[in-house]
Amino acid sequence: MDIQQLQGLVKQMTLEEKIAQLLQLTAHFHEGTDNEGQVTGPMEEMGITESMVTASGSVLGLSGAQAIIDVQNSYLSKSRLGIPLLFMADVVHGFKTIFPIPLAIGCSWDTELAEKSAEIAARESAVSGIHVTFAPMVDLVRDPRWGRVMETTGEDPYLNSLFARAFVRGYQGDNLKEDPDRLAACVKHFAAYGAPEGGRDYNTVNMSERNLRESYLPAYKAALDEGCEMVMTSFNTVDGIPATGNEKLMRGILRDEWGFDGVLISDWASIREMVAHGAAEDDCEAAYRAIRAGVDIEMMTPCYVQHLPKLMESGRVDEALIDEAVLRILRLKEKLGLFENPLRAADPDREREVIFCAEHRNVSYDLAAKSSVLLKNNGLLPLQTDANVALIGPFAQSDDILGWWSCVGAKEDAVQLGKSLQERLSGGKLSIAEGSGIDSITQQQIEAALEAARNADIIVLALGEDSAMSGEGGSRTNIRLPEAQLELVKQLKTLGKPLAAVIFNGRPLDLNGIFEEADAVLEAWFPGSEGGAAVADILIGNVNPSARLTMSFPQSVGQVPVYYNHFNTGRPLDPQKTEERYVSKYIDSPNDPLLPFGFGLSYTNFEYSDLTISSQEMKAGDPLTVQVKVTNTGDRAGVETVQLYIRDIAGEVVRPMRELKGFEKLELAPGESGTATFTLTEEQLRYHHSDLSFSSDPGTFQVFVGPNSRDTLEQSFKLI
Repeated sequence: MDIQQLQGLVKQMTLEEKIAQLLQLTAHFHEGTDNEGQVTGPMEEMGITESMVTASGSVLGLSGAQAIIDVQNSYLSKSRLGIPLLFMADVVHGFKTIFPIPLAIGCSWDTELAEKSAEIAARESAVSGIHVTFAPMVDLVRDPRWGRVMETTGEDPYLNSLFARAFVRGYQGDNLKEDPDRLAACVKHFAAYGAPEGGRDYNTVNMSERNLRESYLPAYKAALDEGCEMVMTSFNTVDGIPATGNEKLMRGILRDEWGFDGVLISDWASIREMVAHGAAEDDCEAAYRAIRAGVDIEMMTPCYVQHLPKLMESGRVDEALIDEAVLRILRLKEKLGLFENPLRAADPDREREVIFCAEHRNVSYDLAAKSSVLLKNNGLLPLQTDANVALIGPFAQSDDILGWWSCVGAKEDAVQLGKSLQERLSGGKLSIAEGSGIDSITQQQIEAALEAARNADIIVLALGEDSAMSGEGGSRTNIRLPEAQLELVKQLKTLGKPLAAVIFNGRPLDLNGIFEEADAVLEAWFPGSEGGAAVADILIGNVNPSARLTMSFPQSVGQVPVYYNHFNTGRPLDPQKTEERYVSKYIDSPNDPLLPFGFGLSYTNFEYSDLTISSQEMKAGDPLTVQVKVTNTGDRAGVETVQLYIRDIAGEVVRPMRELKGFEKLELAPGESGTATFTLTEEQLRYHHSDLSFSSDPGTFQVFVGPNSRDTLEQSFKLI
C-alpha cells in the first residue's frame, strides 16, 4: 500500500477501531493462545471489551511461530478491514541464542560483531513470528547501583552512539519488507532513563537541557539517523514532566527538531503512571497529555480506549491527533510487509532449523570471548593445561549466566564453566566445589571447598551476582559481592595458594574483598549461551583477552557516580598533594575509580611511543592527523584497542577532562609494531553552549592516546 491507500484505510475506520489500534495488550487477551478464555478478570479490571481486543493493533510478549500464526489468523478472521497485528517482544541480547549482556558487548569495542549479534537475534525472532524488538537500549549510564546498566553499552555518548547504530543495522537490515528475517527496532528509553537519582529504578531524573543534549541524547539520535523505526518513552521525568507526557521532548525535540515520523510507544503502563507522578489528576488527563505529546501506542493500560472518545467529544483532542497516530502504526505494518503477508517469516519448520543453531552459537561464543575483561593479572593466567586446579564458587557449575533479559533463552542450554574447563585441562586435574551459595554459606560448604583446594596448585574462584540482582527493578545500594562469597574468599586465602577470580554479574562492582586478595581477576559479565566455553578458553590461554571497560569500576559505592568524562572543578586535587584539605576530594578514599573507562589487560604487553599531530594548528575544514606507534613487547599475539581522547582547555561552558573521539584495533604479533592513525576534525570539537547552540571555541586542545582513559601519551594543538 502507498501512503494514499493507507490514508484511505484510516478514513474507513470507525473511531473505536482507530483508538483500538493504539492499544497494546499482552498475548493472553487474544484467541489462539494457551491462556485463551482466562482473561475475563483482567479485561474487566482494565475496562477492555472484546471488540477492543478484536481491533487492537499490537501484541506484547508472544513468541513461537505456530502460536503467532494461530493468533494472527484468528485475529484477521474477525477484522473488518483486514489490518494485521504487530507482534513485539523484548529481544535485548538474543532470542534463543543468548549473547553477552549489552554492557559486555560494549566492552568488546567491536561494532561489527555487535551488529552480527542483532542480525542473528532478528533472524531467530522473525522466524518465530516477532515483528518488532524493544531494543536497542542506549541510555547513557554513570551509576552502577541501577540494575539496568546491564542493558546499555556504557558511560560514553560517542561509543554508545556507535553501538546504537550497529544494533539498528543488525536488527533492521536495509529493507524490512524485502528481508523478512529482520525486525523493526525500537530505541529506548527516551529520554535519560539511565540517570535516576540514587540509582533507583523508575526514579526522578533531574538535569539541565544542556547536559541532556550533550551526554544523553546523542545515542538516541544516532539510532534514529540509522533509520530506527520506533521509539519508546521512558518512565522518568524530564525537567519535571514525565517523558510519556512531555510535549517539549516528544513533539519539540523528537518529532519537530529531529524529524522522527515513526511510531512512539509508551513503556509498560507509563501513561497511567503520570497520575502517580502527580502530572495528571486521573486517567483521562493522562490520556490527554500522552496523545498531545505524540504517543502512538499505549502499552498495557486503557487510558486511550476509555477516555479519548470523550476527550474528542469535549473538543480537547482533535481527531487529527488520533488519525496521525493510526497512520504511523499502519505505515510500520506496511514497511514490514504485513498487509501482503501477515504471517511474515513465521514458519514452525524453519524455526526448528534456525533458532539456536551452531552458526549462531559460534557468534555468541566469539562475543563472549571478546567481551570478558581481564582486570588484574600477576602472571597467574593463563593456566597451564596440565595444572592441578580447584574451581570453587557458586558459578563453578551454574547455568545462571544468561542475564536478566534473556528472552526465550534457557538456562539449561547454557555452557557451564566447570564442564568447559574440565574438557580443556587435558593433562591436569580439576576439582570442583560450590563453596557457597550466592548469598549464603555453610560450614559444610566451606570444608568441602577447603578440601578441594588443598590438593590443588591453583584456585579459580567463580563468583558473582545471580541474574535477578541486576536488570529491571534490580537496583542495589551495596554493590560488593555478597558477604557469603567474600567469606569464602577469606577461608580459601588462608591456604596461601594462588587465586584467580572470575566474576559473573550485570554491573560494575565494588570489588573490595576480592580484587586485593586475588592474583588475577577476569570480568565475565553474564556472557550468554556459550559463556562457559569462552571463559574457559580465556583462562587456559586459547583466547587472549582484548576487551576494555565501558563503565568505570568504583573504589567504593560512596564514589558513585564516578565516570571518566567528568569536570575538573575550581579546586582540583593535585595527585602530588593528597594531604591538602581544601580541594575537591574525599578524606577517606581516592577520587579516581579503581578501574577507569577503557581499561583492560592482555596476556601480552603493548608499548606506546611517538605520538604525533600533523599540525599544531587546526582550521575549520582542515582536519588533523594523529598517529601513535604501538609495539607488542610480549611473547604472544594480541589485539590492542588504541583510544583517542581530547580535552578543550577553556570553553564558554566547562568541558570534560577527557572525551573519547575515536579508537582503532591493532592486531600485533610478538615484537611487531603498528601505527594507529586518527583523523580529528573541527566538527568533533563542537559542543552545546549555554544557549544550546552547537559550535567549537577557538583555543588550546589536548590530545591523549593510550590503552585507556587514564594511561595516555599527550600532545596539544590550537583551533584558530
